[in-house]
Amino acid sequence: MSNRVGPKNLQDLGPGSNVSRPFLGRMNPGYPPSYGGGPPPPVPAQPAPVGFEMHMVPQSGQAEPTASYPLLPQPYPQGDPAAAPPASQLYPSVNNGSPTPVETTSVVSTSGVHPEEKKSASPAPIGFEGQVRGDDKKDDDGVSVVKIEDGKKNGKEDEKGETLFFNDGKRQIDYVLAYVDGDLSTEKNQNKQKKREVFLQNLLEEGLEAETEDKVSSQDGNTYFIKLHAPWEVLTRHAELLRMKMPIKENDVLEDMPLNCLTKCMNPFMYNEENIPEDTNYFTAAFDRARERQFIITDKDTFFTHGQRSRIVHEIMTRARYDNEDVRFGIKRMLRNGSYTAAFPLHEGKYSSEKSVLVHGAQNERHLLYHEWASARAWYRYQPLDLIRNYFGEKVGIYFTWLGFYTAMLIPASIVGLLVFIYGCANVLSDTPSQDICNPAGAGNFTMCPLCDVRCSYWKLESSCLYSQLTYLFDNEATVFFAAFMALWATMFLEIWKRKQAEIEYDWDVAHFEDEEETVRPEFEASVRSKKKNPVTQKDEPFLKLYDKCLRYCTTASVLLFMMAIVLMAVFGVIVYRIVIVSVFYASGDDLIKSNAKIATTATAALLNLIVIMLLNQVYMRVALFLTNIEKPRTQTEWEDSFTFKMFLFQCVNFYATLFYIAFFKGRFRGTPGDDSFSLFGFKLEECDPAGCLIELCIQLAIVMVGKQIYNNAKELLLPVLCNWWRARKAKKAQDDLYTRWEQDYDLGSMPDLGLFDEYLEMVIQYGFVTLFVAAFPLAPLFALINNIIEIRLDAYKFISQWRRPMAERAQDIGVWWGILQAVTNVAVLTNGFIIAFTSDFVPKQVYKYTDDSTYVHEEGTLENYINSSLSVFYTKDFEQDTAPANNKSDIFGSVTECKYRDYREYKDGAYKPTLHYWYILAIRLAFVIVFEHAVFLFVNVITFVIPDTPYEVKVQILRENYLAKEALFSSK
Repeated sequence: MSNRVGPKNLQDLGPGSNVSRPFLGRMNPGYPPSYGGGPPPPVPAQPAPVGFEMHMVPQSGQAEPTASYPLLPQPYPQGDPAAAPPASQLYPSVNNGSPTPVETTSVVSTSGVHPEEKKSASPAPIGFEGQVRGDDKKDDDGVSVVKIEDGKKNGKEDEKGETLFFNDGKRQIDYVLAYVDGDLSTEKNQNKQKKREVFLQNLLEEGLEAETEDKVSSQDGNTYFIKLHAPWEVLTRHAELLRMKMPIKENDVLEDMPLNCLTKCMNPFMYNEENIPEDTNYFTAAFDRARERQFIITDKDTFFTHGQRSRIVHEIMTRARYDNEDVRFGIKRMLRNGSYTAAFPLHEGKYSSEKSVLVHGAQNERHLLYHEWASARAWYRYQPLDLIRNYFGEKVGIYFTWLGFYTAMLIPASIVGLLVFIYGCANVLSDTPSQDICNPAGAGNFTMCPLCDVRCSYWKLESSCLYSQLTYLFDNEATVFFAAFMALWATMFLEIWKRKQAEIEYDWDVAHFEDEEETVRPEFEASVRSKKKNPVTQKDEPFLKLYDKCLRYCTTASVLLFMMAIVLMAVFGVIVYRIVIVSVFYASGDDLIKSNAKIATTATAALLNLIVIMLLNQVYMRVALFLTNIEKPRTQTEWEDSFTFKMFLFQCVNFYATLFYIAFFKGRFRGTPGDDSFSLFGFKLEECDPAGCLIELCIQLAIVMVGKQIYNNAKELLLPVLCNWWRARKAKKAQDDLYTRWEQDYDLGSMPDLGLFDEYLEMVIQYGFVTLFVAAFPLAPLFALINNIIEIRLDAYKFISQWRRPMAERAQDIGVWWGILQAVTNVAVLTNGFIIAFTSDFVPKQVYKYTDDSTYVHEEGTLENYINSSLSVFYTKDFEQDTAPANNKSDIFGSVTECKYRDYREYKDGAYKPTLHYWYILAIRLAFVIVFEHAVFLFVNVITFVIPDTPYEVKVQILRENYLAKEALFSSK
């Protein structure tokens, strides 16, 4: 199904519309097998046109084939180029009254000689050569003289140069190429010129039409712009090859669906439906030129959306060769080697206006999107997803759909987390253990053992008062409920998203994109020489042999392990920093520094860890790109999934390793005071505060999570604005010249080569923070919600105003990110269970409250005297050599014979051994993890079983659409 307005009926294409290229021996396996099946037509004697060609030119007396074969990176044909088909066959619009590929208004010479002085001998403009038309003239050497428009005389444009058409005012611009010719006396620039000539020649022979804007028209005086247009014949041929879904009948199922109460009520969060009315819903089917009359075609100029047109042009450019070698092809390589400086479709005019949208309406879709989506005033409104999809394509639309859905789901999690935090704040002053620690006449007067060897001295437990109170804010009875709630929340998030994704896949016609529409990567076709018969298409297709694939995967796996080891080394360095710095702080003579040594160490270590993470990210990305290209994925989706998996592995270790260390390892490897068996480089391993390690985990998580969000948002907002201002500074000075739409877009930044990867990665890493360690930081969902509200509008602002319009890519879903989210959700259940059981004091406190321990007198159900029960006694005479404090501060503590430390040990048989109470608590902790994990996963399975993946309404519409497609197929026969 498609949400779009259908165009007007069109006459049948006349003879010559099905223009094809000579058969090159095989079909492109990247295109669907439904077209081009059957025995291939005989290879004509006539050689193919120069470059790699897409058209099959019928010979005299030979019937036209019923299918067009896609463009392939083939070698140049060895033969006379003059034998190429005439322009009237390559371009059906030539000599038939339609607009020609190039309107003749003036002659442009690149040699610096005026056209009047050198007419026949003048070569075509750089990057626009080889176009032969019926009315073109040739010089004595047979060189075509191509005449190009001035670029500023005709066409639909206002005084601000906002035209989106060729100079004839009829053909819309589907894509723009930009380049700077440079000094042509150098061999490097000459090579670039030749590549542009061959590349553009191949585009023209594919049926595209071009128009050049000379560099004198540009604001910098150095940049050429080539505007490309795909005529109807090219669009329909490629729409058939790409199996584009086009409308066949208006949706008649939705009329029978009952509206719920919420749908009928006014929604204050809805965008302005008067400005963005709901599009008509259509049933769709794969486009077929043989059944063209069955599609709803009201106007051939609007039948294909701008996104579909740019996608078709980009598909042609992706496979166009620029040299006589098979591996040298594609617009991506042309951009990398500097032959072109940019390639982009145009934005639809300006995004801002002095006139009110409410009074005068939006000037274009870009203006409408800015007003209803990217503006800060729209921060609380729903996103116009259908309009986003129509303008930027399905891949961008799915990202913003997922981001908006994730943000909305954070609202209940944020509310519950905030309530848990408020509960902690309200009860912190009545918490018995915290009050005992803060009581100088009670437990606060306990003399505690040194926290490091030699340099540290004894200290009073009272100095840990603030630490214990902060810990209670996040470690209280409500934390267990919140951890369980978040585990269930994550499951509901995934299950409801599956339903939402099913609706999107159907509404946007991408349900079978990966199986039916996605093409093979040209890089894969060009680099893989081995072939194998496809059991479905019965055609020979390139494939990677098993031993070759295993060798490549083993290589990448080895490098991955090595890189992950480097990441762990970086984390180990941060741990060493913590161990050393905390000893330095405790050895300080300043009481303020000593009393806040742990908090200061945790905060500075978290900042250091954040800096290391940001620096190493750049290294990981380059390594992941290299490894992914080594694997040679077959399709773009496979390439993205492979790259994403590698990067996420890196980022997992990078962001989460330190958190795992604090949560599960810090303070676990400890002996008695003065025991040097647990030391690193002569420094004693870190110990948790008597109040526990949870507050350290909270501080680490808060700094890394919030710091990363602030850094990313600042970078996303400031960097594009500054870069665009720098590029456009010259254009703003030239007030009298025409600042055309293509040059305005050229001065914008370009979307990163990795597309939406960085955006998804940022959100999935955040999802890990929100779920994996939420028991330690209940406010994480709230900070994530605030960040995402800002993130949506910042991303929208970038796409609308700071970036060139990206090619409208299609996608079926969020890709491998779905599997990653599932894995994170499952791991989150275990991590939160272990955090509650082992990192927090929840289990020991409950055991103490509801068991009868004769050692420590307390009323059942209370935590009276709990602190004393969680501390063990150490006799100072048992300090090993060179471990006793150098300064025992006898003026404060007097003669210390024993001190206390956090553990469950007793002196027995000449050694400090774990007490029976220690083993009892350990057993309860393990039992809690098992019960918690089984209860959550049981509920998860029940939810998964009860909630269907596809809504009933979508199932009905899919069945209806399949029925109509079969009916149309039978009626056409």
